[in-house]
Amino acid sequence: MAETGASPLPPTPPAHTPLSRAEQFMWLTARVLEQRLFSYHFLTGGPDPVETALDAYRNEDGGYGHALEPDLRGPVSQPLHTGRALRVLDAIERCGGQRVERLCRYLTAVSTADGALPAVRPSQRGYPVAPFVPVVDNPPSELLATGPVVGLLHRNEVWHAWLFRATDFCWQAIDCLEKSHPYEIEAAVAFLDTVPDRPRAEAAADRLGRLVRGRRLAALDPERLDAFPVAPGYAPREHHFPHDFAKSPDSLARAWFTDEEMTRSLDFLTAEQEADGGWPIRWRQWAPAAALEARSMVTVEALLTLRAYGRFVG
Repeated sequence: MAETGASPLPPTPPAHTPLSRAEQFMWLTARVLEQRLFSYHFLTGGPDPVETALDAYRNEDGGYGHALEPDLRGPVSQPLHTGRALRVLDAIERCGGQRVERLCRYLTAVSTADGALPAVRPSQRGYPVAPFVPVVDNPPSELLATGPVVGLLHRNEVWHAWLFRATDFCWQAIDCLEKSHPYEIEAAVAFLDTVPDRPRAEAAADRLGRLVRGRRLAALDPERLDAFPVAPGYAPREHHFPHDFAKSPDSLARAWFTDEEMTRSLDFLTAEQEADGGWPIRWRQWAPAAALEARSMVTVEALLTLRAYGRFVG
């Protein structure tokens, strides 16, 4: 007999569904932050525990560190960590107020002369970092780091002086793209999906879609991956698929792909769930902890993408 006053157990997804299998993987392997996010999105968790877990990664300078982005280890704040923190705050609808004001002050302090963000600042030197992440003395501004941050701030109608020059940087960087690679295109989409100037965003997205298809940056047929070369410097099978670019049907990138192509992409994503319930990472694995932490992140993202497209997850 249960003790009087005992807390009721949270509802559990039906056995053997993608969600129930993923739940076992998350409780077994994930960090507290991703466990709280999983509970928020798919069980009965609230936003407060997510924000409490995220606060453990925040530094006194207003930025975030401590391997929040798993491929950058060590305590120091970095723009890529801060971008990840913003995605978490956006997911729980807490992307505003003093917490974001502090974050924007950090962004202002670490921006380059053109008002945008480098991916990794020199303070990372001396701490473990993925071999494919360069640490240089004077890092340039990058769309890869700046686009998603600016996009999320616009999405949440955050207005801060930092945004003006950073937005201009993103427009200029996207307008100048003649060749690119999938992660940079994904960053551009994150910006274009929410920037206020919708006609300009739609025109830019249309041009990027032609670039993606013309340069075969998206693997349109998972059965014929050899027909789609991976970008230079990527891992041998680090392909990107339509669902990676259009993470929801509302994305401007959805128009780049036919219904048949998107169906094949989502079928492939569903089938990627592994025996332990988690989804794999496709980029180069360089350290066990970083790979395991990243798998928890992509598992949550995979479930959210499938659900956004109306696929059954449980």
